[in-house]
Amino acid sequence: MVALLQGEQEEDLNKKGSCEADIDTAEDKEKTLKHTLSTTETAIQGAEDDIAALKSDIAALEAGIKALDKSVAEATAQRKAEQDQYTELMAEDAAAKELLNFAKNRLYKFYDPKLHKPAPKAELSHAERINVNLGGEATPTAAPGGIAGTGIAVLTQTAQHKDAPPPPPETFGAYTKKSDGKSGVIAMIDLLIKDLDKDMTEAQTEESLSQKDYETMMSDAKEKRAQDSKALNAKSSAKAETEADLGLLNEKKESTSNELMATAKHISALHGECDWLIQHFDARKEARSSEIDALGKAKAVLKGADYA
Repeated sequence: MVALLQGEQEEDLNKKGSCEADIDTAEDKEKTLKHTLSTTETAIQGAEDDIAALKSDIAALEAGIKALDKSVAEATAQRKAEQDQYTELMAEDAAAKELLNFAKNRLYKFYDPKLHKPAPKAELSHAERINVNLGGEATPTAAPGGIAGTGIAVLTQTAQHKDAPPPPPETFGAYTKKSDGKSGVIAMIDLLIKDLDKDMTEAQTEESLSQKDYETMMSDAKEKRAQDSKALNAKSSAKAETEADLGLLNEKKESTSNELMATAKHISALHGECDWLIQHFDARKEARSSEIDALGKAKAVLKGADYA
């Protein structure tokens, strides 16, 4: 009987040591899992904040690139319209200047023949030269077209841009000598030609500056778009990487949570199995010791020992 009681005591002692060790190990694991879960949740929140910020940056960059492309298209359309307007203006002014020079040359023929420049003779073709050399007549030169037979083309859309000329005077003015009007009329034509030259020079300068500004803008816009596109690609890549990391963090959170729940259940089972033994271990040990002692005394009495 004593051996049995001693065996039970040894079994309780071993069980108590095993329970305490298992509970300590499980509780340490639970503490580690809770810390891991907490840090994982913090990392998830950080990743979600980073993704939100990246989405905002990407949207801003995309809007900026779209606005830049729109401004480039508008500037290009405006530049084309300005170039068309410049080309039309230069053509009209050149035609007007040519017409004024033609009129001035005609006036020289009337006022000062020695300054008049005759029209260049028509160049005969090879066949026409042979015909003339054989006594034939050259083909009549076709009358020049253009404005009043001058050969100068009509100004493009001039009538749409300028007011109609005033009506001619009802009667001729007083008779004057040819030399009286020479300087005044030619000087007026020279003044008109000078004004046209000034307008054409100003138009050329303005066109040159506008083209330079446009090219500078295009260069800046190209550089800006390249930088924004590079930044957009970088942020898109960062967003994709962060989203992948977030997926892994969520998986880690789920697995850690499941493991923590399993560990909590294991701790609960250990307490259910061990708490009674640990709580009553000393009392059970004392009871067994008393019982073993009593058994020893009883055995001694039976052998004739006196405990009186």
